[in-house]
Amino acid sequence: MKLGMVGLGKMGANMVRRLLRGGHHVVAFDLDPDTVASVVAEGAEGATGLEDLCSRLAVPRAVWIMVPAGGPVDATIATLRPCLEPGDIIIDGGNSRYVDTVRRGAELAETGLGYVDCGTSGGVWGLAEGYSLMVGGAEEHVEVLRPALETLAPAADRGWGRVGPSGAGHFVKMVHNGIEYGMMQAFAEGFAIMRRREGFDLDLQQVAQIWQHGSVVRSWLLDLTERALSGDQSLGDIAPYVSDSGEGRWTVFDAIDLDVAAPVITLSLMARFRSRDSESYADRLLSALRNQFGGHAIVEEK
Repeated sequence: MKLGMVGLGKMGANMVRRLLRGGHHVVAFDLDPDTVASVVAEGAEGATGLEDLCSRLAVPRAVWIMVPAGGPVDATIATLRPCLEPGDIIIDGGNSRYVDTVRRGAELAETGLGYVDCGTSGGVWGLAEGYSLMVGGAEEHVEVLRPALETLAPAADRGWGRVGPSGAGHFVKMVHNGIEYGMMQAFAEGFAIMRRREGFDLDLQQVAQIWQHGSVVRSWLLDLTERALSGDQSLGDIAPYVSDSGEGRWTVFDAIDLDVAAPVITLSLMARFRSRDSESYADRLLSALRNQFGGHAIVEEK
């Protein structure tokens, strides 16, 4: 299958490499020509722009975009539309919000273009391990893409599937990332408790290694925890600042809209916000209040 790939960040470039290794022909474009050159050196066909990319694809064309959610997706689609014909398919493999995906799918359907949303998980390990692909869109469009999806997944018969119509793939990926927030927070808190306990001199990497086999918490995230603890277990070179890319927020918003209690995911998101508050005005006020009502000592900032 000949596929166009737009957006060659680390994940996009690795997806191109996995497709090439699976025998697919990939035409790649990115705003950074050096990034394009890096995958061309491995067998991809480079394009100088979106119009050039579309001209190099056979009908029906399939263009996979891996660009940041929001405006960049709309801008990319707007540029692609004049270059495509009815029957061609655009695949959004990024982390778009599903409500935007539903809107885009409806708009493109009016022009005869297919729109497939593919929630993609696997990060930097996807090249070797394969990607988990949560696919939304019309069945006939997904079938066209099946050869590429089977190659990108861990195996042709597992790790991917069409989960519903347009928007369903990004919705499932959103919830997946919300769950990920909660799991990561639980591991972080558990290991923090063990590190604080004096008298046992715990080797936290050893604990993670023990848990990796037979324990009910064994998982890929635990494997990554073990790797992170293989060096300086104090993690002194890492700032205690945790970013979020939006999916956790969206999951919490939907939980509220749907009247679904999601305290673990919500609190894990709040913990990330807390990590960014270097001033911690709330904590300053809490300390002042304790002093006001109980005369508790205030620790003065040095």
